[in-house]
Amino acid sequence: MKLISYLHGGSSRWGCVVGDGVIDLGRRLPAFASVSALLAGGEAALAQARAAVEGAVADHALADVRFELPIARPRRVFCIGVNYAHRNAEYKDGSDLPKYPSIFMRVAESFAGHGEPLLQPLESTQLDYEGEIAIVIGRRARRVNGDEALACIAGVTCMNEGTIRDWVHHAKFNVTQGKNFNASGSIGPWIVTADEFPQGFGALRVSTRVNGEQRQDDTTENLMFDFAYLVHYLSTFTTLEPGDIIATGTPTGAGIRFDPPRFLKPGDVVEVEVSGVGVLRNVVRAEEAVQ
Repeated sequence: MKLISYLHGGSSRWGCVVGDGVIDLGRRLPAFASVSALLAGGEAALAQARAAVEGAVADHALADVRFELPIARPRRVFCIGVNYAHRNAEYKDGSDLPKYPSIFMRVAESFAGHGEPLLQPLESTQLDYEGEIAIVIGRRARRVNGDEALACIAGVTCMNEGTIRDWVHHAKFNVTQGKNFNASGSIGPWIVTADEFPQGFGALRVSTRVNGEQRQDDTTENLMFDFAYLVHYLSTFTTLEPGDIIATGTPTGAGIRFDPPRFLKPGDVVEVEVSGVGVLRNVVRAEEAVQ
């Protein structure tokens, strides 16, 4: 299933995308108030959703809805830095491959939905793109390993883990400022549930295009820390809950790595495509000063 959170008629709703239509599952399954609530209900809840979708007629055309984040207000977004092996070499610092993943966190307001504008902030012209595969947690997880860790993944979505490059260097040991400007990144368009990946997650492809030009392209075969390990590692020090999101890292080719750097400008179109999921598309807009 493709699970979606969206706006229609001035209200927030959630449902399932089938073809070019949206089936309103919130109306059909009133016991579940959101996509997160559905995921928290486990396989029994997902089975109810599949049954509700079977033979249903779309309530809205996909073109008539406004996309919210697939998890409308994610409780936590964990981001993994430098996780593709080629990216470690991209830093040209001679460092060995890391023993453990690098982690930072983002707030929900730093992301826009599919089709919503990415904001170039008033304070910087160094808005950059980072195409990523994001995994969504579907069950409570603490100190899980191997197949148990994989079973905690509810599904997969696309992410542009956008970055304000000069602001990530304001301090010596953190990147939080440059990773949390409002609407500097995006998530969507929807979550594709894990059952749609019968071959697993070992060869998913992520690519990023700016104005139609491919800038990034790699597969999860080249991850240093795969999905199962990330769920295991994070669940060692914190309890993961349904609806938590893990951004699994970006390939080489971000704008900062060009000479000279190629930062995003107002009017640029950024597309992140993940195999088996679809395309997340956003247009860059200059932020307007608040009067």
